[in-house]
Formats: sequence, C-alpha cells, structure tokens
Amino acid sequence: MINEQKFYGHGKLLLSGEYFVLDGAEALAFPTTVGQSMKVKYRKSYNPTLKWESYDPSGKKWFDAEFEFWRFKMLKGEEDPNVVVLQSILQQARKQNPHFLRDEMAIEVETKLEFPMEWGLGSSSSLFYNIAQWAYISPFELLSKTMGGSGYDIACAQAMGPVLYKLEKGVPAWKTVDFAPTFADQLFLIYLGKKQNSQQGIEHYRKKSTPDKELIKTVSRLTRELMICSDLSTFEDILLDHEKLISAHIELPMVKSEKFSDYWGMVKSLGAWGGDFALVTTNREPNETREYFNQKGIDVFIPFRELVRLAPNFKD
Repeated sequence: MINEQKFYGHGKLLLSGEYFVLDGAEALAFPTTVGQSMKVKYRKSYNPTLKWESYDPSGKKWFDAEFEFWRFKMLKGEEDPNVVVLQSILQQARKQNPHFLRDEMAIEVETKLEFPMEWGLGSSSSLFYNIAQWAYISPFELLSKTMGGSGYDIACAQAMGPVLYKLEKGVPAWKTVDFAPTFADQLFLIYLGKKQNSQQGIEHYRKKSTPDKELIKTVSRLTRELMICSDLSTFEDILLDHEKLISAHIELPMVKSEKFSDYWGMVKSLGAWGGDFALVTTNREPNETREYFNQKGIDVFIPFRELVRLAPNFKD
C-alpha cells in the first residue's frame, strides 16, 4: 500500500496569443521555474475523511478544508468560497474516475506554492494538474468541466520548456519548442501589482465581435515570428504589432502607452490584460532599467530566464 505520493506542477506565463488562443490562434507560453507541490498521505481508517491544507512560500497556511469521501461533503471550511471550488474539482475528478478515493483510507493533502499567490503564475492550473495526476484523469478535461479556459496553463504545468499551444476544434494541441533567444539577458519581467482575474478577461473578450479567420491567422503568424526571431529590435517590433492588434480588438489601451509611455524599450502584457506580469525589453544596463521601473512603483523586477524555463539546450 502506498503511504505517500508527491506531485508537482509548474507555473505559467503567456507571451503571445492571449484571448485569441480561445478561438484557435497559436500561442507561445512558458512554464516557470517555480510552481506548486502537492503531497498526499494515506492511513487506514473506517471513517475516511480528506483533510486539505495549503501553504504559501513563507510556510503560512492560507487554506484549510475537510471533506467526507462519498460525495465530498464539506466538513470544514464551508464558509470559504475556495473550498466550494475545490469541492467541485474533486467531484468532477470522481465523475471522470469513479474509483478515485473509494478505499477506506484517511487522507491528508498538503500543497505548497513556490510563488506569491497574487502573482497570477498559475496557482489554480498547477493545482488542476496535480489533482488530475493524482486521480489518473485528463487535466484538460478536468479544467474544461469546471473553471474552463484554453488550457495552455495546463500544458505549461507539465512542460519542461516553452510551449506552442493551440486549440484544434476545441481539442488541446501543444508541443515544446526550441525558444532560447540570444538576447535573453535583455528581457525582464515586472509585476504590475494587481492580480488579474482571467475569467473576467475572457468575458470581456467574448463581449467583443468574434475574430475572423484572418485575424486568427495573423496572431498565429506573429507567434511563429517571435519563436524564430534572432535580434532584439525585430522582437520588439513583433511584440508591438501583437499589442496593437490585441488592443484594437478588446478596446483596451496597451500597458506601455497607459503606464510607461516614456520607457525606451517594449512593454508587453502577459496573459489577461490589466494586471499580473509584463515582459520588458531593454538595450541598457539592467540596473538602469530596474531603476526606471522602481521609480514607477514597480518593486518586482526579475530576469526573464530566472523565472522562465527556456529550451533545454539553452546556453549561457
């Protein structure tokens, strides 16, 4: 009998194809070097229960719940909306695998994030992936039957390098790709100070007109061009074209024009617009670039390749 199991899912960042990936555009995404672990402990019991605790990077417990096995009725934490979400995930996992958690065992689950939850790097998607591995089910189906979304973040949770992702007639199709730009040292990530609600971003996108096939093709073309770009200047031009296209469709201002109009490089939103992380490019020294954003109230400034898993063959 297995007494303990361990699972792990990477976080995620989406460079291109945001929103339009929902309608079949190719997107370039990255697993992060930080993620979420999940440890499951089992012991024999004639009164089986599932106890769940979640911890942040500092070791502080931020989530606590308890369920019975048969229908995952809440025994503790029912006043917490996060517990209701977890309950729905567990119930859906049982639907996909009727044998999931049917033994007379008391179970303790402990999850731990390696990044602050407010960063929006995939606390939910890495959890979906971990639970799916535990239940021997498809993480993509688990996501689609509960919270919904494109699923690129699920691909990132299990990938070892950059991901080219698309939906083909609603079915996830993805592969790891060789994205390791020679100008990686000139790329940085900044946290804009506000966790963005991805579902709200999708709802805003859906309220706009449905993108036509040519628009989807254009987004995919820009994604492909980013993947093979060999110099920073061209990379910045492609990012700008991409930002203009997204901005025009969702009718929201580009993050650079809204917050950093006097910045010398490019600033690109990553994922849902309005919060979380942005990519910045620079042709100046890192300290000078950091100082610019510090003066704008940005405290989190991270080298791109420190937070992102690049292609396995990437060399310093």
